[in-house]
Amino acid sequence: MTACLWALVLIIAAWGAHWGAEQLVRPLKNLRKQWGLTSSGGAALLAIVTASPEVGINVTSALTVNAEIGLGNLLGSNIISIPLMVSIAYFVTRKTFKEKESNLNSKTKDHQHHLKEHILYLDQKTVTVLVLPYLGILALVALLTIPAPWRGLQPLDAWIMLGAYIAFLAQAIFRGRGRKEKVEWNKKHIWLSVAGAGAIAVGAYFIVTATENMVAAFGISKVIGGLFITGIMSTAPEVFKTWSVSRSGQVTAGTTSVIADNAITMTVAFVSLALESVPIENFQLYWVNFLFVALMPALYTAFVSWGGKEPGFKRWQVSF
Repeated sequence: MTACLWALVLIIAAWGAHWGAEQLVRPLKNLRKQWGLTSSGGAALLAIVTASPEVGINVTSALTVNAEIGLGNLLGSNIISIPLMVSIAYFVTRKTFKEKESNLNSKTKDHQHHLKEHILYLDQKTVTVLVLPYLGILALVALLTIPAPWRGLQPLDAWIMLGAYIAFLAQAIFRGRGRKEKVEWNKKHIWLSVAGAGAIAVGAYFIVTATENMVAAFGISKVIGGLFITGIMSTAPEVFKTWSVSRSGQVTAGTTSVIADNAITMTVAFVSLALESVPIENFQLYWVNFLFVALMPALYTAFVSWGGKEPGFKRWQVSF
């Protein structure tokens, strides 16, 4: 009964964190337009919103002496997120248009072609702007945590990874520049974004607390709880955003922001754990899961870059 109660708390807390993240979307969209960012650069900026629950969860887990939950969440959310978001984007864009062919614009005609060929079309530029830099971040994390002399998370690693994220975001914004737009700022939306930040903090606290109590009730380790409970729940904001953005026709932005989201998880969300000098107690579990974390963007790169004449995912690749 206790586990069921905490499971309910976990769901409510995840929903609260999702609501908070949604309130931060509009201000960041305004910044994207004001700075003139394309879908690739904009995805890196909007990922600050969708990754905020993971960052909050890791900060809370470090402050409440539950760092193993944060470590499991860091790996678990990054394993499931890419295949899950690609699958969601593929299925949500499998819709036809009711307009007559003569009235369709070129973009709609292209989408009709992609529907016929069972393709989730993505801008190939996302590979160089987002995916390859993310793989570079993973290589850096591996170098800092896997070799025996440096195994574990140390305070120095925190500053290195924070610098890595700043470099990642800067290159994404610089290389993803487009035409600037004039935007209006609304006080109501600004205050809602402040409330949203508070909701994320509260939601993160109860997600960690609920996970801690659930792993105690089930008799499993905190790392496993972070991997399979917290890691899955923390992807909720990204699921909702991928669904809504892809359905609106912004398929590349909706699908690829998960890469930028993962980059934040493996850098900014890394900081609080590293400042607490968290050891890696189950090294085999860590490196096996880390291997799957790296495999997801590697497959993404292979499928988008060399999967066929048009960049994107075929139906069999989504199933794979």
